[in-house]
Amino acid sequence: MDRIELCRVFVRVVDCGGFTRAADQLNLPRSTVSEAVRTLEQRLGTRLLHRTTRQVSPTQDGLLFHARCQQLIADMDEAEQLFRQSPRALSGRLKVDVPGRIGRLIVAPALPAFLDAHPQIDVELGMTDRSIDLVEDGVDCALRVGPLQDSRLVARGVGQLPLLNVASPAYLQRHGLPTHPSQLAAHWGVLYASPGSGRVEAWEWRENGVLRGQTLRGRVTVNNAEAYIACCLAGLGLIQIPAYDVRRELADGNLLEAMPAHRADPLPMNLLFPHRRHPSQRLRVFVDWLQGVLEAAVRA
Repeated sequence: MDRIELCRVFVRVVDCGGFTRAADQLNLPRSTVSEAVRTLEQRLGTRLLHRTTRQVSPTQDGLLFHARCQQLIADMDEAEQLFRQSPRALSGRLKVDVPGRIGRLIVAPALPAFLDAHPQIDVELGMTDRSIDLVEDGVDCALRVGPLQDSRLVARGVGQLPLLNVASPAYLQRHGLPTHPSQLAAHWGVLYASPGSGRVEAWEWRENGVLRGQTLRGRVTVNNAEAYIACCLAGLGLIQIPAYDVRRELADGNLLEAMPAHRADPLPMNLLFPHRRHPSQRLRVFVDWLQGVLEAAVRA
């Protein structure tokens, strides 16, 4: 095997968590896969994998090399496709990470159209609300909502998510409909703790051009959007939520908007990339498609 193929084998072993499954996917003998990894370790002079009887996992050096191999393979695939004219000729795998609700409600339903248009591109779609290390996890791009925290990454703004104040009819029947933030002290909220920091987010609104905030009292604290909405539907308090997240619940009357004149500022959406000078053509095509899907969902 040449060095690129050795790298492909190593990446597949790490992604599969074992030699046997990697060999099956690569249609190679298990002994060939094991020998490829040993060859790489001898070339590099370091151990790349922890081996047990049940599974293998990358060492710290293996994690670093895995990320470099992914970029090397992507660059080689891109070089091979430089002179292919048809977008349908693009091939390879993309590893993407998006917030859970956006992934389930927006990206996954639209994904068949992208895969039909690009039958040789495979997408590994992660859905998580936590911060991840794009380089260490080998992620090509990640969609994140809210203020950016990692300045090491390349960011591309892809729009904003309007926020609504909502509550269930049962809650409003019991506690009344607030019409101004000055009434919030008499109300309850479902408290949302950031998955990354654990900090409970304040209730925000803009008044006379000034962004204001207040901590609501609450008996339930959650750390993901699914639980946040579920608790609101159960009548446990007010929440601030992106409009797309509760479109169906509002249409069905299961949630009602409160204080429409006192909404929080929209949340920025950004696609994040590792520092790479030349993103692959398949990644550029996917990003353009994803931005269009997000813009359509926000407009709706």
